[in-house]
Amino acid sequence: MSARSQEIPNITDTRLDFTLPDIKGDSLRLSSMKGKVFLLDFWASWCGPCRYSNKNLVKLYSKYKENGFEILSVSLDDNKNEWRKAVNKDKITWLQINDSRGWDARSAAKWQVDAIPASFLIDKNGNVVAINAEKKELENKIRELLGL
Repeated sequence: MSARSQEIPNITDTRLDFTLPDIKGDSLRLSSMKGKVFLLDFWASWCGPCRYSNKNLVKLYSKYKENGFEILSVSLDDNKNEWRKAVNKDKITWLQINDSRGWDARSAAKWQVDAIPASFLIDKNGNVVAINAEKKELENKIRELLGL
């Protein structure tokens, strides 16, 4: 087994880091999230499974945000109005950024996202600890990382 295949992706790796505008237009850099337990979530307003997934994320976020859990959602919407409408309709209160190039989004390419929703659970050191974890597994991992 090569050392490369054992490498754990980390958000401070320049190959994975990116900066994108949030819903207010301010820039947010992925590596600035180091020190937090968070879910990096790629989605879009036009993606049915993403919108369904948001329902579960809203519950998870409200349950664990007081313990320090964060979510950083990267929307691949090219239509910012549709993105904002979906954020409001789905009652999303966590961090939202937008890579408006759709499937040509550099952020998604860096993370090798070829289908959405796609999620990466990241620990306080910035390491990816789970990819596309399902509901129960995701919640268990979050609890473990938060020491609950």
